[in-house]
Amino acid sequence: MIPTINELTAALYEVEYFDRTHKVNIPQDVVQGFTDDREALEQTIYFILGTERYQFPIYSWDYGIELVDLYGKPITYVKPEIKRRVYEALVQDDRITDVTDFEFEEKGNNLHVTFVCHTTINTNIKAGIEVSI
Repeated sequence: MIPTINELTAALYEVEYFDRTHKVNIPQDVVQGFTDDREALEQTIYFILGTERYQFPIYSWDYGIELVDLYGKPITYVKPEIKRRVYEALVQDDRITDVTDFEFEEKGNNLHVTFVCHTTINTNIKAGIEVSI
């Protein structure tokens, strides 16, 4: 006998990012203890910008940044596109309200981009990313 179901009862929910999380010691590549507030948000920014969007099924399609398709494109296209993509990637986290003050520095075939993340934890975080072009 097959049960009949009259309505779908699965609940939808919104993912929230919490301040307290495991602390990743990046140079040693180990997880050690916990972290929160500013350090947790810096770690989140590092991981979002280090994850290529749509490449890993473990992450939702809202997580990460799209950079692969920028390789070989003209710098006049890459600069405004990087601004948009960094902004879109980082504001997915509810703790980040805005990304501003972009600065670009060309280093051979790489473009070093720095910017400021405005947050809800009453502090701004200066961050950066290096993109091969």
